[in-house]
Amino acid sequence: MSLAPRAVLVHRHTELDELLARHGTRGQAAFFLSTRGRSIDEVEARHAAQREAMAAVTAAIPLPWRRGTVERADLPRFLFAPDDVIVVVGQDGLVANVAKYLDGQPVVGINPDPSRNPGILVPHAPSAAGPLLEAAGGRAAERHLAELTRAEAVVDDGQHLLALNEIYVGHASHQTARYTLRLPEDEAESQASSGVIVATGTGATGWCRSAWLERHSSISLPAPSDPALAWFVREAWPTPATGTALTEGTLTSGARLGVTIESDRLVAFGDGMEADALTLTWGQTVAVRIAERRLRLLR
Repeated sequence: MSLAPRAVLVHRHTELDELLARHGTRGQAAFFLSTRGRSIDEVEARHAAQREAMAAVTAAIPLPWRRGTVERADLPRFLFAPDDVIVVVGQDGLVANVAKYLDGQPVVGINPDPSRNPGILVPHAPSAAGPLLEAAGGRAAERHLAELTRAEAVVDDGQHLLALNEIYVGHASHQTARYTLRLPEDEAESQASSGVIVATGTGATGWCRSAWLERHSSISLPAPSDPALAWFVREAWPTPATGTALTEGTLTSGARLGVTIESDRLVAFGDGMEADALTLTWGQTVAVRIAERRLRLLR
């Protein structure tokens, strides 16, 4: 006899939660905000909207289902099961944060504050949670799922990470990183830069797009479901030993971008999760490519 699915609610502490953790009381938090020209009322309104969304989703979980809740900071320590249905209640970026820990589980994105969140990855209202959960846990779930491309970084010592938006390889504090960049065509160049960004189509609306617009790039950014990645070198610096000829491009299925480290310590992290970064040292090579596993997001 198989177990009923488990709905796992993923959320993030609100700004009010963080203020109270720092200042201790509502009065102290309100005073702190007032010294910066802000009111605690707006913070409490967003907190209430988040709590109401969480309550609505919790109430909509089918009675036979099991339940779990995880806060963003605890994601690296949370054990997801193959039959889980992941319900993200929060900003679009929270979907990217949880994506790296998933292996095929369906994801439902709930937007508690449409006035502030674009809703690209969390397109659904809390009131729609019931039918969405039934669809995600049903036999016809595949018809309702969009499969989004993810990026993967693999180090020559076996370390690896997944990302939904982008992977950054560079110095932890974004200082100058030295490395050799190797393209799929085996063309290579020693570089000194502020790091390398490799983005998916989902990430093409964020950090990657900023680099693309800034340099008036002519390459085409991929769509979220396209089997392609776009890469950019940030602020490459020409010296007698380093070049700036290879600073942007795309990767298709089977291709990889290699970065051989020529600094004492660089890092690779995905989707802004710097606390969960891979450490790279002199002589190591990290290869970034399209991941075999995609994120399955309920439309």
